[in-house]
Amino acid sequence: MTQDVEMKELPAPSNSVTSTSPSTLQHLKEIASLIESSAYAREVRRIVRVIRLTMILRRKLKASVLSGFLNYALTPGSEVHARLLSYLPKEDEHDMEVDTATSAAQTPAKHPLPELEIYCYLLVLIFLIDQKKYSEAKACSAASIARLKNLNRRTIDVLASRLYSYYSLSYELTGDLAEIRGNLLALHRIATLRHDELGQETLLNLLLRNYLHYNLYDQAEKLRSKAPRFEAHSNQQFCRYLFYLGKIRTIQLEYTDAKESLLQAARKAPVSALGFRVQCNKWAVIVRLLLGEIPERTVFMQKGMEKALRPYFELTNAVRIGDLELFKSVAEKFSTTFSSDRTHNLIVRLRHNVIRTGLRNISISYSRISLADVAQKLRLDSPNPVADAESIVAKAIRDGAIDATLDHENGWMVSKETGDIYSTNEPQFAFNSRIAFCLNMHNDAVRALRFPPNSHKEKESAEKRRERQQQEQELAKHIAEEDDDEF
Repeated sequence: MTQDVEMKELPAPSNSVTSTSPSTLQHLKEIASLIESSAYAREVRRIVRVIRLTMILRRKLKASVLSGFLNYALTPGSEVHARLLSYLPKEDEHDMEVDTATSAAQTPAKHPLPELEIYCYLLVLIFLIDQKKYSEAKACSAASIARLKNLNRRTIDVLASRLYSYYSLSYELTGDLAEIRGNLLALHRIATLRHDELGQETLLNLLLRNYLHYNLYDQAEKLRSKAPRFEAHSNQQFCRYLFYLGKIRTIQLEYTDAKESLLQAARKAPVSALGFRVQCNKWAVIVRLLLGEIPERTVFMQKGMEKALRPYFELTNAVRIGDLELFKSVAEKFSTTFSSDRTHNLIVRLRHNVIRTGLRNISISYSRISLADVAQKLRLDSPNPVADAESIVAKAIRDGAIDATLDHENGWMVSKETGDIYSTNEPQFAFNSRIAFCLNMHNDAVRALRFPPNSHKEKESAEKRRERQQQEQELAKHIAEEDDDEF
């Protein structure tokens, strides 16, 4: 009973900031110490860990926590400190008291490292974007990019790549993405001269996104083809590059390459990136339909994607049946969805595939059928449907879509008997594509393996090292004596 009474008499916290801010602030201070140790040791992998820990704390960030951390990490009264504090919203008096009390216990750094300064920019920028303060985010990102141009340190490359992404995002959210295109090109040139490969990856993807946002596919392809190529350092950036490459190839009618890029991007994307995988699957479905393939039902039944892929499932069903009327009704029903996904122009191209699929079904079902019945079954709504049906059948026969002959005098389409597919080269092509896919996956897995440096070499003992050094000294002395003899 005494324990219950004591629990009831415990005072409740008056403000949630007092209970959450010290722990969050303490985590940020630990991250700052990790940044300092990585900067002195020049260890880039620790900076990657810093980014991962920051993303965990992202939802716990508040203005009072950030102001306390800025007081700890930066010199109070400095230009950077004043600028970053000006972006944060004003706190209450109680929050200010908590922050000053927690920050007073720590001695602020008089000469902060450039890595720590850039990290403070990144932290404030993430907070402003999450709070939907896009105008302040634009100003903060522009200031951070101006500071980044004067820094050339390998330990900043990971932080800089994140800043580039949020810099582009802040301008995209305000609709001013075209303003920073020249600045992104200049940053990509600087990253290339500094051999910052991660920055080159990130900036190339941001430039491709910038061009594709305004439907500048030709310029995007020119930039992509002339940009330097190297081994991917970030899986996320590589997935984005494959997605943009798939979109470019789709617009350029290179559907086979587009399908490979889009499917590879969807496979390599992390499970948590649901929105990205949905977009990849949407474009991949359209590309496969344009190639004359019918995606499996399991593609539309993936976990978390059923609702988003529902319009494309109905569209696939219309193409599979070859019903032109159903195809038109689906396109009109989900026109807003297709427009927002920017796939409406591709769906217009599918009309010919719908007609060809219906014609293929007719050729399989009928050994001989009149062109008037073909026009009726295809539901052609043209002024002269029989002539249109004849031209469609002739083009399908020429392209090899159907195996039939056209009797112009009698107005018939005569289908040939279907042979055994196993007597053709189709099974060989199918097995070849699957074997190539497995080999590529094996090669990617081998490239992704990591080994400790010089693990294949035996460790040299102190005695062997002394013997080797003595032999090198004797050899050098002998060479020097020979050189003297020559003169």
